[in-house]
Amino acid sequence: MSLHRLFQLSSLLRSAVSLTLRRNIGISAVVFNKAKDLDPIQKLFLDKIRDYSSKSQASGGVVDAGPEFQKNMSEEVAKLQRLYGGGDLNKFPDFKFSEVKFDEVAK
Repeated sequence: MSLHRLFQLSSLLRSAVSLTLRRNIGISAVVFNKAKDLDPIQKLFLDKIRDYSSKSQASGGVVDAGPEFQKNMSEEVAKLQRLYGGGDLNKFPDFKFSEVKFDEVAK
């Protein structure tokens, strides 16, 4: 009986140690990646994203969008307003749900 309990305890201890090691390895991988320098491809990718973000904020919208893009965008917005009943397409719609009234049944 005590041998059986010992095996159960060792199995429980082994699974707990295994779980702890997996978590620690996962966390340490993230820490080591932040500590070392990025690989050149990742650095180039992040630089392009940051560059696009700054251009986007400066222009207030899509970068390098000409009059053709603006014309197409306004046509598509007009189509959507026509199809879905107008309204402001830049605002999330307000939903109003009324409480359902159930009829009481006499017993």
